[in-house]
Amino acid sequence: MTDAENRNIGFPWNLQHVNRTLSSVGGTVAAACAAWEEYERRLEYQSTTTQQQHDNMHLCWSAHVAGGTHHAFSDYGEGFCIFSDIAVAANVLLQKYSHRTQQHHTQKRSGIRRILIIDLDVHQGNGNAKLFDGNSDVWTFSMHCQGNYFSKKETSDLDIELPIGCGDETYISTLSHWLRRIEQHPFDEEEGSEDDTKVKKPFDLIFYQAGVDIHEDDRLGRLSITSEGMSRRNSLVYDFADRMRAPLVITMGGGYPKKDWTPIIEAHAGVYWQAHQYLSQRASS
Repeated sequence: MTDAENRNIGFPWNLQHVNRTLSSVGGTVAAACAAWEEYERRLEYQSTTTQQQHDNMHLCWSAHVAGGTHHAFSDYGEGFCIFSDIAVAANVLLQKYSHRTQQHHTQKRSGIRRILIIDLDVHQGNGNAKLFDGNSDVWTFSMHCQGNYFSKKETSDLDIELPIGCGDETYISTLSHWLRRIEQHPFDEEEGSEDDTKVKKPFDLIFYQAGVDIHEDDRLGRLSITSEGMSRRNSLVYDFADRMRAPLVITMGGGYPKKDWTPIIEAHAGVYWQAHQYLSQRASS
């Protein structure tokens, strides 16, 4: 690594960080494969499930307490990101579980056709936007601060910019609107690929990059979202994944304290605790 490359990434090169980087990517890959394999297992045995089990069949969620390194490109890293763990995991899923490679299985195991990345970090997910540019198998949605680009802006499938200082109500209403628009988009009217069949679901699996640097106490964020707003954000994403009937993979994202770590740590923890609570409530309903 050159000095310039180290400065661009933000971390000094050392063996400990190499190991951390590899395990961070590996954790997201493991989480994604676990979620999909559990979903396939449930599909395979759906004929023997109860109505409640059938209704909750898609609630195969996994979470990685790291990752979300969305500023990495194919040949360089930046912004504390060396490899894009979500991009690697999405490509592994498409290689191992694509519907193109699973056509010899029963129709219950149709495989993955399309993946959605929901990136709600305060910064644009520019690396993933570039890595999946022109790839119809992975759809990228980034909602971020319009005054917080530190490198060239890339083009996601859907980019939504928020004004500096944006508060809870604007943030939540904007996110709710665009999640509904995604939900209503006529993906099912598009032709499938080689087998010329209709796409049955908008998305087969969803990644959620749950950056908490939108928090009002974040040092780098430039938005003004409260802890309550963060909780409402997470709920919107979890409700959306539930309605999409798609497995969900949750990763970390940015979070940089001004002085006190407490609100940032609590915001990170809240992402995972809310997911646990959501699944527990759905299982008992």
